[in-house]
Amino acid sequence: MVVYYLVTALIISLLLFFNRNKLVNNILVSAFLVLQWFFTIYEYNHINITELGFFKPDALAILLLFTLSIIAIPAFFHNYSYIHKDEDNPKVRAIYYAAMVVLVTAVGAAYLSCHIAVTWIFVELTTLSASALIFHRRNTGSLEATWKYIFVCSISITFVFIGILFLSIALQQAGSTDLSFESLLAKAPMLNIFWLRLAFIFIFTGFTAKLGLVPMYTAGIDAKDKAPSPAAALISSVLMNVGFVGIFRFYEVITHTSILPWANHIIIISAFLSVFIATVYMLKMKNIKRMLAYSSIEHMGIAMLGIAAGGIGYYAAVLHIIFHSFVKSALFFQIGQVYSIYSSKSIYYVGNYFKYNLLGAMVLLLAFICVSAIPPSGLFVSEFMIFIAMFEANYLFVLIPLLILITTIIWAFGKNMFKLLFSPPVGFDEAAIEKVNPVESWSQLMLLGLVIYLGLNPPAQFVFLIQEAVKNFGG
Repeated sequence: MVVYYLVTALIISLLLFFNRNKLVNNILVSAFLVLQWFFTIYEYNHINITELGFFKPDALAILLLFTLSIIAIPAFFHNYSYIHKDEDNPKVRAIYYAAMVVLVTAVGAAYLSCHIAVTWIFVELTTLSASALIFHRRNTGSLEATWKYIFVCSISITFVFIGILFLSIALQQAGSTDLSFESLLAKAPMLNIFWLRLAFIFIFTGFTAKLGLVPMYTAGIDAKDKAPSPAAALISSVLMNVGFVGIFRFYEVITHTSILPWANHIIIISAFLSVFIATVYMLKMKNIKRMLAYSSIEHMGIAMLGIAAGGIGYYAAVLHIIFHSFVKSALFFQIGQVYSIYSSKSIYYVGNYFKYNLLGAMVLLLAFICVSAIPPSGLFVSEFMIFIAMFEANYLFVLIPLLILITTIIWAFGKNMFKLLFSPPVGFDEAAIEKVNPVESWSQLMLLGLVIYLGLNPPAQFVFLIQEAVKNFGG
């Protein structure tokens, strides 16, 4: 099925690229979404069955594939409200939609990959397709963001490649050449420690560009700011999960080796510094989209601290990235409406949002509660479990300053969010306001509702899949 999915998605992308007719564009996008959901359901019904020797829909892949397919629907829907009729350039529109189809396809394939080299290939493809989306506005700012994204991601993917080379040396000395994650897991206790340490440093560092952690976190900040809101929603959620998957699968191998404590120290340093940097920047950040981008860095840091803590932290980390994907994509979708009203992303020039977009303001208020991990948000459940895992792992020296940093972030985030919702805007001409259709906010309400529901009343199959995803961790 993977072959049919990839080939069909490629054909749809090419047709979108060469098409200039809006009706045909709508039909092709609808066809892709049908394909995406058919493929997701098919993989769910064929869980743990390897395809082509390189793809395996395990529990983690299934969870993230459903997350991707859910978010893809509003992402494509909000594209239509973003590309206005008076600004619509058929050629630019064609490139945009073709690139988004390639991005969603590459992300899905990266989730399913059970071979680290194949994962590397599709991660590189996400860089190319995301770059086309970032450059959509074709101005100086988007050009700078695109080149920065390509440059940092190219360096990071080179690091992953070097790490794979070191890993292959360790594997050869263990009597194997199979770089599949299953083979690596089987050979883990026999891998040469020296080469394995080098491999972990390079692979971890490389994947932090997609995940949004120190040291390569800078790749995504400008990208999320300059990309159209629907594209930024994908980059800040399902694309960040690609980095998580790359680290998660290799870390699973590390848990069966003697370098696990050392690897945990590397992760803790990177994750804590990420939360610290997010705190510093959010205290002074006035650009709303960049504020959301730094919020993503904070949440990825928290998730990786759960991984390093172990125990229930493994379960909580997977739960956290799923909930974060829904909340952050909802926020970016809504910020697109904010920009359409105020024509600004600066907190200085926005305000009284309740007056201009009542339903949208309610979405932002609920999203703030959810992203801040305040009950009834599902993120409260995942963060609480991560804190418990850190306490049980005797990481109090990290947990206490972490709680202080998170509290500071909530204050900084809330100050700007309430300014947007309630304070009167400066120099705003209400006569030129663009009315927003309330229908455009329903997708965000459904995503946030999903986060609350899954946090308070998770279905048995959902819990089972997360438990299956983390069952192979050693340590």
